[in-house]
Amino acid sequence: MRVSKITEVVESIASPIVERENMELVDVEFVKEGPDWFLRVYIDKPGGVDLDDCVNINEQLSEKLNESDPIEQAYYLDVSSPGAERPLKKPSDFERAVGKNVYMKTFAPIDGAKEFEGILTAYDGETVVIETRIKTRKKAVSLPVDKIAQARLAVTFS
Repeated sequence: MRVSKITEVVESIASPIVERENMELVDVEFVKEGPDWFLRVYIDKPGGVDLDDCVNINEQLSEKLNESDPIEQAYYLDVSSPGAERPLKKPSDFERAVGKNVYMKTFAPIDGAKEFEGILTAYDGETVVIETRIKTRKKAVSLPVDKIAQARLAVTFS
């Protein structure tokens, strides 16, 4: 089974479990690192998740995955928080990130650059606007969502 299909199947299994616990399923990854495969499930809730939340979801999800057995090869299941630099993937992620510092990388250059960091000032479902800073000047950059390869919150230290 393809990796994208595996993540899709795991999402469909994990979503009801996570929602029942009043949490959000942020992302699912199935990646090979060295000789081992890792199934990573990222969860969150207002105020953040703790170890007990991760263990609880891990146990419930592990039981359901053992029942349906959608993954042929051996793997390690890892349930965790998305962290401070949470990925932005769904429309609701972008909506919640308005007013926050973000990092985005595009598939191809836009205005001569592929990487942008700054305050996400607007999101309309098709385009994001990031206010970047070049020395002392501020510049608003519009990025079509379908041209964004990677998007995440960005932690700043001041």
